[in-house]
Amino acid sequence: MSLIELAAVLLGLANIVLIIRRSVWNFPVAVVMVSLYFFIFRDARLYSDAGLQIFFLIVNLYGWWNWHRSKGDDGAVVVRRLPAIGYAMWIAGSVAAIWAWGSFMGAYTQTDYPYWDAAVAMLSVAGQILMARRFVENWHWWIIVNLVSIPLYIAKGLHLTAGLYGVFLVLAIGGLVAWRKAEVAG
Repeated sequence: MSLIELAAVLLGLANIVLIIRRSVWNFPVAVVMVSLYFFIFRDARLYSDAGLQIFFLIVNLYGWWNWHRSKGDDGAVVVRRLPAIGYAMWIAGSVAAIWAWGSFMGAYTQTDYPYWDAAVAMLSVAGQILMARRFVENWHWWIIVNLVSIPLYIAKGLHLTAGLYGVFLVLAIGGLVAWRKAEVAG
């Protein structure tokens, strides 16, 4: 546990609360958080997670732009649902990406848990894209990411980060409920 991990955890909590509230301010907070987590995961030899932070930086910039132009009459960001075929395609794509990335990382890096790390990374990629595009189903991906991440981070000795992902799990469930209500209201 380090001060940089503590700062990243606090920013992560703020970020999720802002996402649940559908506030565009989640994006600048996320930019700082993912920048810190790049170094944390790199130092822990979780290379997929470290690389994921670069992806998050880019998608957070896209999301910031997209959310600014996607507000309803009341000023709140409008959320929407994936069609069933789209949902099935995101699931299939996530599974294929986990297998492909895990195979690559296992063959070409010294990562400790290539498929476990790949699952966190690829499900997070899908969840982040779905969130940036304002799909309610993004929360399904984040719930699974949190369930997979907690034991991985405990195994790597990142106990504070594992605790953060435990809180993220509770917040993701709350986010799903809040976004479903927002969708019904909208």
